[in-house]
Amino acid sequence: MLLSLPFLRRQVRNLGVSLLFVLAASGLWYWQEQDVRDRLSWMGVPTWDEPGFTSFHRVLRNEGVLIGWSDVRVNPLWVSYRLHEVDDPYSGPRPDFRRDWRTLWPIAPQSYFGSGYDRGHLAPNYAIAAVHGRDAQAQTFLMSNISPQRPNLNRKLWQRLEEVIIDHFVPRFGVVEVITGPVFPANLIDNAFNRVGLVEVPQAFYKILVVPSERPRALAFLMPQTVKGNEPLDRYLVSIDEIEARTGLDFFSLLPDEVEDRLESEVSRQGWALGSVARLPSRY
Repeated sequence: MLLSLPFLRRQVRNLGVSLLFVLAASGLWYWQEQDVRDRLSWMGVPTWDEPGFTSFHRVLRNEGVLIGWSDVRVNPLWVSYRLHEVDDPYSGPRPDFRRDWRTLWPIAPQSYFGSGYDRGHLAPNYAIAAVHGRDAQAQTFLMSNISPQRPNLNRKLWQRLEEVIIDHFVPRFGVVEVITGPVFPANLIDNAFNRVGLVEVPQAFYKILVVPSERPRALAFLMPQTVKGNEPLDRYLVSIDEIEARTGLDFFSLLPDEVEDRLESEVSRQGWALGSVARLPSRY
């Protein structure tokens, strides 16, 4: 059935009004929350190395979590959170997935059904619940915190890494800053039709761990979608420089240059005791 011209005009007008509302509300939110964002991030939030169509993003703030959201990729480009030791870690029942009104495009919880991809958390359910509480846990189930992951990655290797961070690295160091996100082809056209609904499917995912101090230490991982899930975690160690080259993002730009260069160029396992945890099975 052909749609009438007045109907099409109404739809375009409604979309335009919705777009203006999202942009205006997001802009107001951004400036009002800048001070809070600075307190939630160590050495500033990630930003683009060179501004461009695919690197532009808006910062969304959740309880204990910051999200660099791209309306082009329809994905978080990065998610940042801090984990610290708690006396009695607790995670309640898993909440339901929910849409996030702050995203330009409507991404529903059922959008991934039948796609072959899991709804992969970037800020993890258990760790955020244990450290930041029940409200923060519920916000990890907003679809703005989700990206398409193959089951063997999401349910196995990625989950094992998340568990090692909260169960081993946080008790070892007291505080661990985490920045995580997807990796896409450099050319948007190469991946234009590789989508789950509106959501672009990443090639891989990264996770950067930093222990904040005057001489910070860092560990970074880059995991492709094609993993089997039983590989040792240390197989996927990379430098932060490599992640910056693959994502076009700039991490820790507020550090002194010599500290930033050392932190981002090295792949140093020293002090992490990674060998003792790299092959641990998932708790589930």
